[in-house]
Amino acid sequence: MSVSCRYAAQCCARQLRTSSTTTPLRASSSLFQQQQQRVTRRYNSTDAAAAAPINPKISAIVDQISQLTLLETADLVSNLKTRLNIPDLPVGGFAAAPAAAAPAAAAAEEEEAAPAAAEKTLFTLKLQSFEATAKPKVIKEIKNLLGLSLVDSKKFVESAPKQMKESVPKEDAEKIVATMKDLGAVVTME
Repeated sequence: MSVSCRYAAQCCARQLRTSSTTTPLRASSSLFQQQQQRVTRRYNSTDAAAAAPINPKISAIVDQISQLTLLETADLVSNLKTRLNIPDLPVGGFAAAPAAAAPAAAAAEEEEAAPAAAEKTLFTLKLQSFEATAKPKVIKEIKNLLGLSLVDSKKFVESAPKQMKESVPKEDAEKIVATMKDLGAVVTME
């Protein structure tokens, strides 16, 4: 709005400078009115586009969605994705994949997902127990693995059974379990 007011003021000043009429005030006010009409038409043009006939069913749905909270909206999106079989794609995923290959790719992903679900790849490591004589070694290893201070590591080990790490790849998890077993601790992969 301030830009249009500034523009109107500049136009008025220009009109006053170039006008050779006997009533410069009248000329500038008519110019200002013309400018205001243009601005009003410009702003009303977007209202006219929005006032196009809208399906009442769509309007009711939009009204209901606009009243949802953020969590309810997230639930709505996830339910729509599952009901309509819309895959989770990264941003730009639709533009990157050809339209004809999408159904074939979805079928291939489903076939690959079934065997992958059978074999677990990420594990949670849990410290179950340890030998009393191996306590200092276990504390040092926990300190190195988890990046805790010595005091926090000691408290962690003494509060066993306790979860050590989540979402650890199978190879890393097996190495940690073997290392802890050599030190005298019992660690389980879940």
